[in-house]
Amino acid sequence: MLDAATKERIDADIASEDVVLFMKGTPVFPQCGFSAAVVGVLSHLGVKFRGINVLEDDAIREGIKAYSDWPTIPQLYVKREFVGGCDIIREMYETGELTEMLQTHGIDAHPA
Repeated sequence: MLDAATKERIDADIASEDVVLFMKGTPVFPQCGFSAAVVGVLSHLGVKFRGINVLEDDAIREGIKAYSDWPTIPQLYVKREFVGGCDIIREMYETGELTEMLQTHGIDAHPA
């Protein structure tokens, strides 16, 4: 269930940066392998992003799942648009689709 206050907070978080990752832990210290994998991909591409630690707030942790209608964490948003979770990001990265999508959205993304 997503209440209005939590939806407003998620809207504000997603609007705060061009690339936002809802994750377990922080970009410096991911606390699950899936979050670490997405941080690794974004870091490899040199993409600046904001990490939001869902472990710090149960309302956000559950709310983001209802917000996106996606059952798992991490969740990546680019220019306010939900892109996907770990498997989707990894697959998009491997095919070059992620780099292309980021660049299309005006985000500098080049493998290091």
